[in-house]
Amino acid sequence: MDLLLQSTITCPDCGYAKEETMPTDACWYFYQCGHCATLLKPKPGDCCVFCSYGTVKCPPIQENKKCC
Repeated sequence: MDLLLQSTITCPDCGYAKEETMPTDACWYFYQCGHCATLLKPKPGDCCVFCSYGTVKCPPIQENKKCC
């Protein structure tokens, strides 16, 4: 299975969306919105901001592995 490394994160406060490249060797636990400066954190039960706010889950989750 090929990993998808591009994910669009959408801010739940203002709706601003930006495509980001996900790292394969680390998780993003925090992400600051480039429009309203809201600091995003993973939702309960999610491992990172990509799993909570992205269009694509993080690489470890895509591979059915435990996240960072």
